[in-house]
Amino acid sequence: MPVITVDAILFDMDGTLIDSTPGVLQAWRTFARDYGLDADAVAHAAHGRRLYDTLKEFCGIQDESKLQAEIVRFEEEVIRGGPVALPGALPLLQQIGAQSATSASGWTIVTSATNLYTPHALACCGIPLPPLGAVTSNDVACGKPHPAPYLSGARRLGVDPARCLVIEDAPSGLMSGRLAGCKVVAVCTSHTPELIRQSGANPDYIVKDLTRISARWIGEVLEVTINTDF
Repeated sequence: MPVITVDAILFDMDGTLIDSTPGVLQAWRTFARDYGLDADAVAHAAHGRRLYDTLKEFCGIQDESKLQAEIVRFEEEVIRGGPVALPGALPLLQQIGAQSATSASGWTIVTSATNLYTPHALACCGIPLPPLGAVTSNDVACGKPHPAPYLSGARRLGVDPARCLVIEDAPSGLMSGRLAGCKVVAVCTSHTPELIRQSGANPDYIVKDLTRISARWIGEVLEVTINTDF
């Protein structure tokens, strides 16, 4: 069972810490009807990416004001779907002392969601906001799979990306973490291990979900135990 030490953990949100699938699928069904799309195909293709990018690409929205309004409409639909914390999320955050000021530089959330949706979704799930703030789609010029989001997360914590562990479910996010120079763990909450391997994301580890990851502080570093058994 691998045991590694890092200075910080960078969590993805949707699909890693929380399950927003029912709301996301309903939102894509609504948008598919409005824009003449295949809801299932676009939901799969868009997973893990910023709405700013996917609504431009799939819905053909180029007007900035309309794009921003449609992002809000989409995310409101997701919230109505009732996001919930995924198995293992709350215990892992408790282990790293997520609500303690002393562990503030040891974790954050790096999400493709907006700065409006993120706090609402986390509150629905009983997950605290990171003390130093989450990195949202509003904070970066380029979304996942570009490395900018996870580089921004490491920079926010004042930590070398090479000393960060990224935990992600989507190939786009796994690639983002890898390109940022972080260690990367894939959780199989939205993709099978086979699909993750076939994606080319090349995570360092693949686990079933967050129940397979535990962590504890040893001085100023996090010791992370990763159970790769399925």
